[in-house]
Amino acid sequence: MTLSQSKVGHDIEAKNADWSFGGNVPDTFVDHIKHSVPLYEEGHDLICQLSDFFCSDGGVSYELGVSTGELIKKLALHNHNKPNAKWVGLDVETAMIGKAKEHCKECANITILNEDIRLFEYEKADLFVSYYCMQFVPPRDRQDLFKRIYDSLNWGGAFIMFEKVRGPDARFQDILSSLYTDFKVRKGFSAEEILSKTRSLKGILDPFSTEGNIGLLKRAGFVDIMTVQKYLCFEGFLAIK
Repeated sequence: MTLSQSKVGHDIEAKNADWSFGGNVPDTFVDHIKHSVPLYEEGHDLICQLSDFFCSDGGVSYELGVSTGELIKKLALHNHNKPNAKWVGLDVETAMIGKAKEHCKECANITILNEDIRLFEYEKADLFVSYYCMQFVPPRDRQDLFKRIYDSLNWGGAFIMFEKVRGPDARFQDILSSLYTDFKVRKGFSAEEILSKTRSLKGILDPFSTEGNIGLLKRAGFVDIMTVQKYLCFEGFLAIK
């Protein structure tokens, strides 16, 4: 094994500064992410509960970065009493799209599209969900994307965004990084896998602080914003138009 191509857990290999969601990553992505992100499934459950307040029968909802389709399927099934609601999942990775279409094939009101969320022409929507996706969007594109989300929402609609976040200063960031490493060790990742994953994400994963994300939301037009889940460097935001 070389530093240029190393295992990061769950039979996934990644190169230095070259993490990708393509290749064979979708095959074991669900297990990998459940072990990598605290409260991952609890976040899914919370988003489903929050959707009760915003989704309407006949309305449109989007998941940005749908990956293997786990969350959008849960949302559609949770809102089974709204059979005319339309659920649209977008992802730029072809391999992920294939997995998502297979996973969601029994839900007729789910549409999975291989599209770039920065360029897609959105319909007026009740809800946008981004579950650990925006942190992979180049920072230069985020503000414009947030503004497009705000403009595409119906009045009273919501943007639910979960993100990895940086600490507010260097001391807090050191604490968060140390505790997150401990979390991954407890989840069974080896020291080599943790280091390899960190190296693979250089220049790919670029999280903002809590304040930085709230700033993006406010500049896009959102006024009503609150945190709905927080564990170390992982945070869920609810923003209502």
